[in-house]
This record gives sequence, structure tokens and C-alpha cells, in this order.
Amino acid sequence: MLNKNSDNGLIMFVNLLGVGVSYGMLALSLYLSPDVPLSTKGFWAISVMMLTLSLVNFVKYRFDERMSEDRIQRLEAAKNEKLLEDYVGEPL
Repeated sequence: MLNKNSDNGLIMFVNLLGVGVSYGMLALSLYLSPDVPLSTKGFWAISVMMLTLSLVNFVKYRFDERMSEDRIQRLEAAKNEKLLEDYVGEPL
């Protein structure tokens, strides 16, 4: 999971560790709270899991959209360079 050539792997690992600690603390607090009924604890846990799933999907779709825009911009730049090359007659 960790890539030595990039800090992204380390950042992802730290974020994953933070999420794991947060879930552990949530589970511990739900387990140790005797005044809250089990159905409420389950609802809270499901809500947190659904929120996490929604956030992961949101980030994924934003990333995919950005990658698509970047790919389109690179294609347009290559097309413009090719048009200029054809017009000038020699490679740039």
C-alpha cells in the first residue's frame, strides 16, 4: 500500500489509520454507554457507516471527474500542437 516514491501512500495510510481509530472509538463509546438502548446504538452505527460510504463515493466521483477533465485537456493540447506543427511545417 505504501509507495516509496510518493507521499500519497503515507498520507493515505495516516488517513486510513485515523478512520480506523475513529471507528474504534465510536464502537467503544457505543459499547460502554449503558443508558442508550441497543436500537439507538445500531442506528448510530448504521448512520456513521452510510455517511462514510457516501463520502468515499463523493471523493471517488470527484477524482474521476478531475481525471476526465485532465484527459480532455491533454487531448486538446495535443490536437492544437499537431495543428500548429502542420501549419508551421516543422516540429515544435
